[in-house]
Amino acid sequence: MGNFAALIHNENIKIYSRVRTWIMLIILAVMSALIPVLVYFTGNGDADSGGMGVWDNFQVSIAIAFFLNTIFTVVIASDSVAGEFSWGTIKLLLIRPWSRSKILLSKYIALVLFSLLSTGVLIAFGLGASLIFSSGSSEGVAGMNSSWSPAQYSFLVILCQYIQLFLTAGIAFMVSSVFRASGLAIGLSLFIIFASGIFSLLFNPDRFEWARYLIFNHMDLSVYINSDTGAGGSTLGFSIAVLAVYYALFMLVSWIVFRKRDVAA
Repeated sequence: MGNFAALIHNENIKIYSRVRTWIMLIILAVMSALIPVLVYFTGNGDADSGGMGVWDNFQVSIAIAFFLNTIFTVVIASDSVAGEFSWGTIKLLLIRPWSRSKILLSKYIALVLFSLLSTGVLIAFGLGASLIFSSGSSEGVAGMNSSWSPAQYSFLVILCQYIQLFLTAGIAFMVSSVFRASGLAIGLSLFIIFASGIFSLLFNPDRFEWARYLIFNHMDLSVYINSDTGAGGSTLGFSIAVLAVYYALFMLVSWIVFRKRDVAA
């Protein structure tokens, strides 16, 4: 266990020793804090005009910052395995006394830890700025179900956004492992981010029964916060089950290909 912890530590060093990682985290922090500030100083947060409340401000900040968070996490995921092959360091890694399975798992754990850190950064700075720069009297959140408190609703939305990020990063990690091309992994993952809504419209489960099994129609779990059913009459349990199957498939493909990969060239 100690050796495996050292392996994870080594992967974390690879991530945080790069300047780009800190630049991405700084951008996330600045963007999360900047939105409430802009809303406040442009007059929309003026208490005399009603303004935006703390949680409304926080939701707007998170919605914008989380998009960047997903992109930055995808960049880390895409370079996790493909970068080793590009730089030729994979040979040095494989001669160590660790199995390929442990090497791949350590990379994935380091990726998940980065995604949690980056999410924590945007929550801390977004909420902090919203508490300071919100002058509105509203205590609710637009579109919130009355059964939830503003804080509960806001963090449920964040959880749903993180699940979507988690799956997108999993796709990028799989492509990075299979094709050893970070550019392809980034491009494909960004395509999924932008096109998932379009695919959901084209392959609507309300029209096509088989579309209920497509991952695109289940990645946004926030629809279940205010409703018991999603597209095509799907339930939360069904959507989670579909996502779990796809996630297991992504990880299985990554593991099989990485274990059998020839690195002699």
